[in-house]
Amino acid sequence: WLIKPYLQGLGYLNLVIFFVLIVGVSVLTSVPIAFTFALATLGYLALTTRVPVMTLVGRMDEGMSHLMLLAIPTFIFLGLLLEMTGMARAMVQFLASLLGHVKGGLSYVLIGAMYLVSGISGSKAADMAAIAPALFPEMTKRGAKEGELVALLSATGAQTETIPPSIVLITIGSVASVSIAALFTGGMLPALVLGIGLCVVVGWRNRHEDLSNIVRIPAKEALKLFLIALPALALPFVIRAAVVKGVATATEVSTIGIVYAMIAGLVIYRQFDWRKLYPMLVDTAVLSGAILIIIGAASGMAWALTQSGFSRELAQFMQTLPGGRMGFLIVSVIAFIILGSLLEGIPAIVLFGPLLFPIARVMEVHDVHYAMIVILSMGLGLFAPPFGVGYYTACAIARVNPDEGIRPIWGYMLALLIGLVFVVAFPWISIGFL
Repeated sequence: WLIKPYLQGLGYLNLVIFFVLIVGVSVLTSVPIAFTFALATLGYLALTTRVPVMTLVGRMDEGMSHLMLLAIPTFIFLGLLLEMTGMARAMVQFLASLLGHVKGGLSYVLIGAMYLVSGISGSKAADMAAIAPALFPEMTKRGAKEGELVALLSATGAQTETIPPSIVLITIGSVASVSIAALFTGGMLPALVLGIGLCVVVGWRNRHEDLSNIVRIPAKEALKLFLIALPALALPFVIRAAVVKGVATATEVSTIGIVYAMIAGLVIYRQFDWRKLYPMLVDTAVLSGAILIIIGAASGMAWALTQSGFSRELAQFMQTLPGGRMGFLIVSVIAFIILGSLLEGIPAIVLFGPLLFPIARVMEVHDVHYAMIVILSMGLGLFAPPFGVGYYTACAIARVNPDEGIRPIWGYMLALLIGLVFVVAFPWISIGFL
């Protein structure tokens, strides 16, 4: 406050002081990310501009008020329902009956199960919490090392970021004005490409696995498990079809999923525990509130950056990069890998999505193609050690020391990076089915 007269004459250097130095120090000292963004923006507005500081409150409110964001709490609750009713476990058991007798079979099951479950819950932590307890004990019995397990779990978390109805897809649709139905359609194939890359690494690493003590499940038993899992397996397709066909919006379809899961839990699986309902609603409210206040604070910060003229300068700079369109995409990949590791996923997208999507349109990059590149790059940063928060979340869920997984994860991260290169180079992977 005392050096306010000097700050007002520094121009763009203030952006470095408030949005790089202050944000960086706050993140390193474990200030919650929402408070970090809000305090940096408040300081910038109060000390370097004549904009009333109450403007920040209005911008935060506006950032949290998109109708599409109503889908966040309902999809979080749906993910908790899947775990409680046993639907996620039923899917995992069926996949294990098909692949459990092949080399690396349960690792393939982990990749496939995350592909299916990730599209429903919308919460990456909930996805991993639903899958890991069902598979890790048996994988450990077969000789899998803890570090290998948590490395693969983290890699599948990064791989499935684009699978609808991911909260990240809903967020990027709201802040960048991209069709949610188009994002839901375009997100399936990029995740499949990255999943194939992970399967190649799994196959190579498990080529010498000893299966002499593994008994193949009879076809009759596998068919029985399929029939049990069928209602659970149908849910992802019901949700995606309802959005893509225009039957319901992304906001509405989550309620369809909740009703479906409750009926399946009560009538088919009979694992509906009414005593868990209130704690689940509390968890939903807590996680939704955390996500929404982050979105609000990041929206205020993005607005401040736009008003400073930085976005215009950034657009001009990005358009002059060597390599034209491809150079812009390569820089975007590098930037979002770094941002994903430092700021986590949603804050990075809310902060830089409104700045970079208009540039992508000028560069004639399709919105959905660019969204897939941004989300997958961010996922790589989010789950890559040593900074990626998602990696440590996976370690906490699996109850594994983070040091154990750092070495084996790099093979999986390389496979994901190669898959991302394919997505960047071939737009059809993202927009071929639109």
